[in-house]
Amino acid sequence: MDEHEWLAGRFEEHRAHLQRVAYRMLGSLSEADDAVQDAWLRLSRSGADGVENLRGWLTTIVARVCLNMLRSRRARREESLDLHIPDPVIRPVAALDPEDEALLADSVGLALLVVLDTLAPAERLAFVLHDMFELPFQEIAPMVGRTPAAARQLASRARRRVKVAEIPVPDPGVEQRRVVDAFFRAARGGDFDALIAHLDPDVVLRADSGARRAGAPRTVHGAAAVARQALLGAAPAAQLHPALIGGAAGAVVSINGRPFAVLGFTVSGGRIVEMDVIADPDRVGRIAEAVLGAEE
Repeated sequence: MDEHEWLAGRFEEHRAHLQRVAYRMLGSLSEADDAVQDAWLRLSRSGADGVENLRGWLTTIVARVCLNMLRSRRARREESLDLHIPDPVIRPVAALDPEDEALLADSVGLALLVVLDTLAPAERLAFVLHDMFELPFQEIAPMVGRTPAAARQLASRARRRVKVAEIPVPDPGVEQRRVVDAFFRAARGGDFDALIAHLDPDVVLRADSGARRAGAPRTVHGAAAVARQALLGAAPAAQLHPALIGGAAGAVVSINGRPFAVLGFTVSGGRIVEMDVIADPDRVGRIAEAVLGAEE
C-alpha cells in the first residue's frame, strides 16, 4: 500500500464525522460534500506528517472551509429577500437499512436548521462545534480569530437565539405520521374544517420556491391561512411519497412522475405547528432522489 492509499484509508475513517460537521454548519448536503472534498484535497496535497490528531486536524479544515462558505453565502443573501430553507436529510419510510437508521438518528430537524441559518457565521461555528460536537473553546478560538473567552461568548449568543426560538418538542414518530397523513387526506378532500383541526392556531408555513418562482408566498402564519394554502396546493395530479424529513414525518410530492416539492412537518401536541416546503426546482430533484429513486 502506497502513501496515497494509506491517506485515503485514514480519511475514509473520518468521512462520516466530517460530513456531519459540515452539514450542521451549512445545512446543505451538496455544500457539505464540497467542504469534505476540499479537506481531502488539502490532506492529499500536504500529507499527514507531523499531524498527531488527524480527526481534529480534518475537523478544523472542514470548519474553516464551512466558515468561509457561510460568510460568502451571507453576503449573497443580504442582497436577496428570498427565504431559504436548508436541505433536510431525507429517507424513505420503509425498509431502512442500519446505515439509514444511524444517519436519521443523528440527523438535525428542519426547525433547528432554520434557526441555525439565522446565526452569524462565527456564532454558528462556535455553537455547532461546541454544543453539538463538544470541541473545547481553546480549539474553536483560532478558527474564528478570537480568544477562547470570545469564542465562548459566540456560542452563548447562539444558544440564546436557539432557546428564544422555542423549537417545539416533536411528538413520537407514529403520532407524527398519523397527524400528517390525516392532514393530507383533508387537503385532498377539500375539507377546510378538517385541515384546521390538524393545525395549531399559530402554525407557521415557510416556503422556499427558489428564484424561478418569484411572487409565491414565503411565510404564512395562522391555521386558516395555512389551510387555504394547502387547499390551493392540492393538485389532483400530485402523488405523495411518505418520507422521513430530518427524522420527522413528511413527504415528497411528484407530479406526472417528476419531483415537485419536499414537505417537512413539525408535529407537537397532536397538531402541526410548523410546515417547511421546498419547491425550488433547482433543489427538489436532487434532495428528493433518496425517496423517489428507492421506489424505482
